Amino acid sequence: MEDTIEEIVDSAMLPVSIVIVGVGNADFTNMDVLDSDDERLRDRRGREQVRDNVQFVPYNLCRKDPGLLKSEVLMELPDQIEQYCDYKGIKVDDLVIYSNNSSIIIPN
Repeated sequence: MEDTIEEIVDSAMLPVSIVIVGVGNADFTNMDVLDSDDERLRDRRGREQVRDNVQFVPYNLCRKDPGLLKSEVLMELPDQIEQYCDYKGIKVDDLVIYSNNSSIIIPN
């Protein structure tokens, strides 16, 4: 868990979003911790996650509705992109979004 938190804290500084889908009936308490909606993660060296870059969705809540699964998985992505841009000082208006909305280019 500590290694995973460290990787998430590191990746928050990059244009990376992590989506975790919990499949089955396991205890997903740790996945909720990694999702860090209530409080930013802090690694064992004390470094704090600079932005939210993780979304956790338990599949069982959406398994009968593929549309709900899709919306839950992608729900935080726009905010995560905006937070990354704020962190890097990039104006959201400077993003290049391809016409099919499947790709976003972030300028250097």
